[in-house]
Amino acid sequence: MAIHARENSWILETQHTAYAFGVHTTGLLSHRYWGAKLPYLDDYPGDLIKDKLVAGSTVYEEFPFNGLGNLVPQEYPTGAGTEYVEPCLKATFADGVRDVWLKFERAEVADLELKIHLRDATYPLRVTLHYRVWEAFDLIERWVVIENEGDTPVTLERIWSAQWHLPIGGHYRLNHLNGRWANEFQLRREPLVEGVKVLESRRITTSHHHNPWFGVDRGTADEEHGDVWFGVLAWSGNWKIAAEVTDFSSTRVSIGLNDWDFRWSLEPGQSFTTPSSIAGYTDQGFGAASLHLHDYIRETVVPHGGALHKVLFNSWETTFFDVDESSQVQFAKIAAEMGIELFVMDDGWFHGRNDDYAGLGDWWPDEKKFPHGLSPLIERVHQLGMDFGLWIEPEMVNPDSVLYCQHPDWVIHFPTRPRTEGRHQLILNMAKPEVQDYIINKIDRLLAENNITFVKWDMNRNVSEPGWPDATGEPRELWVRYVRGVYRVWETLRQRHPHVTWQSCSGGGGRADLGILRFADQIWVSDNTIPTARLAIQAGFSHVFPASTMEAWVTDMGEEFLPLEFRFHVSMCGVLGIGADLRQWGEKEIAEAKKWIALYKEIRPIIQQGDVYRLGSPFTDDFTGVQYMSKDQMSGVLFAFLLHRVDPVAPLILYPRGLIPARLYTIEGYPGARSGAAWMKTGVIVHLSNFSSAVRRIWGEK
Repeated sequence: MAIHARENSWILETQHTAYAFGVHTTGLLSHRYWGAKLPYLDDYPGDLIKDKLVAGSTVYEEFPFNGLGNLVPQEYPTGAGTEYVEPCLKATFADGVRDVWLKFERAEVADLELKIHLRDATYPLRVTLHYRVWEAFDLIERWVVIENEGDTPVTLERIWSAQWHLPIGGHYRLNHLNGRWANEFQLRREPLVEGVKVLESRRITTSHHHNPWFGVDRGTADEEHGDVWFGVLAWSGNWKIAAEVTDFSSTRVSIGLNDWDFRWSLEPGQSFTTPSSIAGYTDQGFGAASLHLHDYIRETVVPHGGALHKVLFNSWETTFFDVDESSQVQFAKIAAEMGIELFVMDDGWFHGRNDDYAGLGDWWPDEKKFPHGLSPLIERVHQLGMDFGLWIEPEMVNPDSVLYCQHPDWVIHFPTRPRTEGRHQLILNMAKPEVQDYIINKIDRLLAENNITFVKWDMNRNVSEPGWPDATGEPRELWVRYVRGVYRVWETLRQRHPHVTWQSCSGGGGRADLGILRFADQIWVSDNTIPTARLAIQAGFSHVFPASTMEAWVTDMGEEFLPLEFRFHVSMCGVLGIGADLRQWGEKEIAEAKKWIALYKEIRPIIQQGDVYRLGSPFTDDFTGVQYMSKDQMSGVLFAFLLHRVDPVAPLILYPRGLIPARLYTIEGYPGARSGAAWMKTGVIVHLSNFSSAVRRIWGEK
């Protein structure tokens, strides 16, 4: 049994971890334990703050400027009374009262889900904390449902999904992913000290600048060793992480919807459900933390988790907007010769689209470029043995478009302010049902009339003037209703066209999260395809997401100093694609591409479905590696990359991981079989010159 209930206390156990909390003697719901699974239920601690400290008079004698809320590590604090820590819930009642006093009412356990029902002490407001145990992945999922059972509205000003508590005492380090456009997923590590460290997005998407993932350790964890507490938020819009260290040696990480500019009018009889936060603990370092998330994402989140993704060619860097049937057929022939399996036509194919000044919103083939529609091109691509895919950007509209001329009120804007354009486009208000219906109808027709099996959904700007002039209720609900509208469109199209593989792109990695992965199988990680930069971007990405979700192109970026081999090896660490200008490739490049594509198809199951190990850090090291092992630990592949090292230097050695110690393994290019323990302890010497790379296969003996 994964959930144990004992006298208003609960212990949630996975295969290797446990999470415990209960009703404190004061009536507060208090956290008690999060860490390794213990042998017996009686091993888990009870109230962390002893009774002698919680009598009202004693608290104020020993801590005269603090109340119980500062001393008891609450599961879901609300800031009521003398509580001066970050609350998870802020609300205003119709009479102007601006706090919430939650009292425990009852608990429900059903299968692997626990519901804790709380009610305000005075007002008819119910808050239900949901906990779901994912035993196999050592993860716990949390979310909150709040219900207005009264007859007057309640204004929500903050409602977070969870507050995750670390063991009391000690010093912790926060690990998070930082960046910007073309430099996403940069790993940052910094000590947590007294106060609140805030990470967030205010951009209506997940953003390039931060990602809703955290990893907390004691400052000593590495890839293989050490305690790590980690978590994510499954949400594709504005979000916030608040990592707080109190003056009472308490460290906690709160995560949820961003409360910046957020208001939600909770009407009588209505409820509000937060996004899920999924978190876990491991004592085996950041590598294990990543593997838990990878398995969870592949097996429970993405729509086609068991499918192997095809090698694709994308037309963007070959033709940009200058697409038509004859040019695309020309490049499709070259792509087919190389062994490409999926041909994707990017921007420029739809009505009036000759540059980025016009066309967005008008989702039908341009009559001049494709006078007979897309069918002749698609049929030719199929004859060449490839599937066909298409690029779209449905959330955007150009002022120079049929759609905008008909519905200028459909964009996000303030009526008295200029409508700021980004890339000459405005954002459609996806909170409006009529906008959602328009997009559903246009894309549904496009997919119904054409044999399209892959869609790259892009979003190439962030929000400005976040107004909703004709909103019937609170206009600041836009931030949440927009994302829910996007989800409705994706979900509807997925249901109608389940065979289609969808890719999430927002100028690269601006929308990468577990919320969008419920509908998309892949993420376009970055518009930066320079391989030396991609090593770090892909390493940071891998802390959260498996290789099967990471589209990685070989392009001409970096060709001045990086061989084609190096560029292929970097992209082969994810879902391989080609985005180069094939007009510039000669017979030699085509032949070499064919060789690497053939190899990738052989090792693809290991890369996309196996376990990944980061060998060295591209954030700090000039020599790094990435290793993948099949789930049965019988086969693997090792990639090695050297950027620049001044001679003379020590030998380049990588230490494989994930091998069975007593099993014999052969590594390509090295004589004889050795035990997994030998390879992992003594390492593999790799002979590389500056800015070169190598790939070596691994075979285990049965």
